[in-house]
Amino acid sequence: MNPVLKTVEEQLQPGHTALLVVDLQNDFCAEGGFLHRERGYDIRFAKQVADNIGVVVAAVRRMNVPVIWIRSHYDFKYLAEPHIAKRGNEGCCLEGSWGAEFFALVPDRDDTIVDKHHFNAFTGTVLHEILQRRGIRTLALAGVATNVCVDSTLRDGFFHGYHVVLLEDCVGSNNKAGHDGTLATVRANFGEVLSGIRLVEILNGASDKARAVSS
Repeated sequence: MNPVLKTVEEQLQPGHTALLVVDLQNDFCAEGGFLHRERGYDIRFAKQVADNIGVVVAAVRRMNVPVIWIRSHYDFKYLAEPHIAKRGNEGCCLEGSWGAEFFALVPDRDDTIVDKHHFNAFTGTVLHEILQRRGIRTLALAGVATNVCVDSTLRDGFFHGYHVVLLEDCVGSNNKAGHDGTLATVRANFGEVLSGIRLVEILNGASDKARAVSS
């Protein structure tokens, strides 16, 4: 049995950490995307969130931390009846559409993309198997919406046995109360809440320490 990783510094080691970028897609984040066009959501937060994620992605790639992009396809053929009833009209993140494409950032060819049809990225996907094969013990989460798909994914990640680190400036939602509620709930019950820069600092420190030991 692996030793318990009690501190965030122990949890955030490049060798067993993965960055999950959840649903950074046009229909959720872009002007003219589904949520902006059909529901009138305020998506102005998304550009800054994407910029912050871009900084973190570039930094963790240099430390060989896996970057896993979670992408939603919500065609009705994939959804359960309650999800269809709640969504109302079809049109969000349809497979192959502009709305389903990634917003502002582009995955690298060495990154992994996991497609999902539920709020939770573990349900009906091979995400857990991918993480297990890579020896991942800690998930750093970024993306949208904080209180919906990010929240659903981090909770199930916790129940699958992963340490959870939520990057507070790399997640966002048009629902401020929901966003703040998820941050508070993670702090109290599920893991750690850090800035993206703090995540990079901790991972860099671990990388420097490992290099010093091996030299």
